[in-house]
Amino acid sequence: MISTPTVDDAHRDDIGQRLRTLEAAEGVRIVLAVESGSRGWGFASPDSDYDVRFIYVRPTAHYLSIRVEDRRDVIEQPIVDEIDLNGWDLRKALRLLARTNPAVIEWLHSPITYVERGRFRARALALPPALYSSVRGLHHYRHMAAGNYRAYLRGERVRLKKYLYLLRPLLAARWIEARGTPPPMAFEALLAATELPHDFREAVAELLARKRSASEMADGPPLPPLQRFIEAELARSVVTQPRHEALAAEAAWEALDRLFLEVLGEATG
Repeated sequence: MISTPTVDDAHRDDIGQRLRTLEAAEGVRIVLAVESGSRGWGFASPDSDYDVRFIYVRPTAHYLSIRVEDRRDVIEQPIVDEIDLNGWDLRKALRLLARTNPAVIEWLHSPITYVERGRFRARALALPPALYSSVRGLHHYRHMAAGNYRAYLRGERVRLKKYLYLLRPLLAARWIEARGTPPPMAFEALLAATELPHDFREAVAELLARKRSASEMADGPPLPPLQRFIEAELARSVVTQPRHEALAAEAAWEALDRLFLEVLGEATG
């Protein structure tokens, strides 16, 4: 059975209040706020940060200015009490979505939601599949895995928790390779969708239990079942083709323009 990542009520209330305060101070309306990072992935430690990511809309006049390209399109706040607030303007988010940006796609699929107003998320998830580039998505996750492997898992002793940060992108890449669609954000959903050896699953289950119960995990010798899988995956040649006929560039931008205008009208009307 797949467990769904959750956030306790006290932190959820605190985050909700901070987001409302931010809206008032910045003069924006948040259309989606979710959890990103290890809590959204489902393997947070007790002292992990709350990585709150949001998409916001400004008043219509902001977007009609001839200087809109020069205006800041992110909102960042210092981390306070392990809560990290960071958001992108709707226009920026949609432009990145057009390029299969993994951060925006993961936010849309996050299992932990703090704010959801209107139908932005539903409309974004219903965009034509041809807007998603499986080639770009696959390249992103395999590149991330290769970088993490070089940085963390090549010594005689390794930081054990880093296995999870390497396995997640490898399993996400497998999902894209098999389905040509954005992978789920939750790690356990990726595990459940992949055929894996029994000893591998046992090693992962033990690692997850330790990560969720300890503030830090010690280093140790490499774990053979995980090391074998990782090295075999990284050595495997992958050739992928788009699963859908790509939308013409103009048609893709028109679809995103329509979504932008619909959400802007809904949020400011």
